Amino acid sequence: MQVPSILNLPDQIQVQGIIPEDYNLDQLGIVIVDHGSRRDESNQYVKQIAQMFRQQTDFKIVEAAHMELATPDIDTAYQSCVAQGARYIVVHPYFLAPGRHWQEDIPELARMASEKHPNTACVVTPPLGIHEAMIQIMSTRVQNALPSTSERTNG
Repeated sequence: MQVPSILNLPDQIQVQGIIPEDYNLDQLGIVIVDHGSRRDESNQYVKQIAQMFRQQTDFKIVEAAHMELATPDIDTAYQSCVAQGARYIVVHPYFLAPGRHWQEDIPELARMASEKHPNTACVVTPPLGIHEAMIQIMSTRVQNALPSTSERTNG
C-alpha cells in the first residue's frame, strides 16, 4: 500500500454517492472519528471535540465515533446522523497523519455503514495533517511548557 504524500492528499475519499454543491446544512452529518482506546478517559476526548465542533460551527448534526476498541463506532454514529435527518455524511478522522487507518480502514467502515442507508452520500476527509493552524497550536503548547519570561535568565 502506497500512502500519498501528506502534502498532496486528496480533499476527500469518496465512499458512496455524491454530496451536491447545493447541500442543505440540515441534511449534513459530520462524524468525527478517532482510533479508540480501552481507556474510557481517552475516549472522552473525541466526544469533547465533537461537542466543541458542533457549538463553534454551523454544522448541526455532529457525532463522535471510534474506529475500534470502543463505542460508539462509525456505524452507530452514521446511523445517528441519518436518524437526525442527515442525507450527506462527512467522516473526519481525528488523526494527525495519513496511514492505513485513514486510507483503508475508515473508508471501509464508512462504506459498510453507508450500505445500510443507500439514499445517503458519504466522504472521508484527510486527517488533520500539515496545516498552519497546527503550527500555532504547537507553538502555544511549547510556550506554555516553558518558564514565563519573568523567570527566564540570560547566561
